[in-house]
Amino acid sequence: MTAPLLHGGLPTRHGVSPSCVGLPAGSWPTFTDFLVERFPAVTRATWLERMAAGLVADEFGGPVTALRTYRGHMRLYYYRALPFEVRIPFEAAVLFQDEHLVVADKPHFLPVTPSGHYLQETLLVRLKNQLGIDSLIPIHRIDRETAGLVLFSVRPDERDAYQALFRRHEVVKHYEAVAPWRADLQFPLQRKTRIVEDTPFFRQREMPGETNSETWVEVLERRGEQALYALSPVTGKKHQLRIHMNALGLPICNDRMYPPVDVTPDDDYALPLQLLAKSIAFTDPLTGEPRRFESRLGLFLK
Repeated sequence: MTAPLLHGGLPTRHGVSPSCVGLPAGSWPTFTDFLVERFPAVTRATWLERMAAGLVADEFGGPVTALRTYRGHMRLYYYRALPFEVRIPFEAAVLFQDEHLVVADKPHFLPVTPSGHYLQETLLVRLKNQLGIDSLIPIHRIDRETAGLVLFSVRPDERDAYQALFRRHEVVKHYEAVAPWRADLQFPLQRKTRIVEDTPFFRQREMPGETNSETWVEVLERRGEQALYALSPVTGKKHQLRIHMNALGLPICNDRMYPPVDVTPDDDYALPLQLLAKSIAFTDPLTGEPRRFESRLGLFLK
């Protein structure tokens, strides 16, 4: 039996790997009919142009043509395209690079990986183009609004060895955040709650039940009505630090999601979320060396 090919045999283009879609069982006459229904924002004409240019392939490297009969339980690979992409006017810094790891200092507002309205304007694609490493893949992620450290594996087959450290809670992560000061809270304190998906889907919320998230909060500095906090997440739930701080009555400065707002406005580069992935430490699973990295970025305590 023919083995699947990486990305269906399609190469990286301008630092962007092909996107993938899994095909369910179904009665679509052709692959084209499925793709038009699955991605309503992309016209049939656009799919036909991509197919004619050889930009759509199945997982075995077979070309997907306009009239090819639909078949489920496999993957298709294709190149995304954006008609216009706003330049994010901040640059990442590479803090460390060897044959296994790349460690970058991500600015606020820059997504880690392509999604939605972001393709070239992502940390991953910028690093691939800058370093010439097509195989680069993130080991973990931080929110687009958050600045600080992000780790990448140079070799995809080594990624899981690093991700296993996160699963076993063997990575020590420290964040910093600027938020209001509350004299009635005693620090350091621990926040342990249950976090689940909220509505709309991109938000999360706390609810009663078995805990699945844990954060330690300490005060580093106080200035007037604000303080600089050290946040140490034990777990890594989506938006965990932002949710825990908001639940404590300490919403992180410039957070537009916690507490939630009815309409999320466009980015205001003058008001970055005051949350920074400051340091990360672990024992390298491949070399056995102790690793510790620290961001060179800082926050704004008024």
